[in-house]
Amino acid sequence: MAIEHDYFGLIGDYWSERKEYGDQDVEVVLDADADAVSSAALDAAATMVGELELIDDELRSAFVGQLDSSSSPVVRFLDVLLDPELEQVEEIEAAIGRDSGDHQLDALRSMTLVRVDLHPEADGQGESFAEFEYALAPEDTDERLIAAIDLEREIVDVRFEG
Repeated sequence: MAIEHDYFGLIGDYWSERKEYGDQDVEVVLDADADAVSSAALDAAATMVGELELIDDELRSAFVGQLDSSSSPVVRFLDVLLDPELEQVEEIEAAIGRDSGDHQLDALRSMTLVRVDLHPEADGQGESFAEFEYALAPEDTDERLIAAIDLEREIVDVRFEG
């Protein structure tokens, strides 16, 4: 059975839209089973789409907080991308649009939010309601930093995929 939502329209299996803010072009995807999702969860997902810039800022701040732990996914992501032996070193350096003297911080702030996956059926506390996928020089590298947040915007997982 399909349901209709004011923002997403007819809920079937898949909805996708491009959102632009600042200099970012973000693919936003809603993957929902109409039989397993509530209207309240769809409303929350629509709110997240409208607040992408704010959530992006919150996540980037959280990433900065993980720079102190050498075993964090954020540090592992940066270690791989900022390796001077990396084949795409020129593309990576060109993608870092800041020069504050802290190379890791500059790289984090220069990342591109490339995709947001919304999972409104995962609306319980601690469940992955949305995943935000980041890249540095996304056209040239496959490495991604992914942050999963719950309905309350609490981070439930950060992982590095390469």
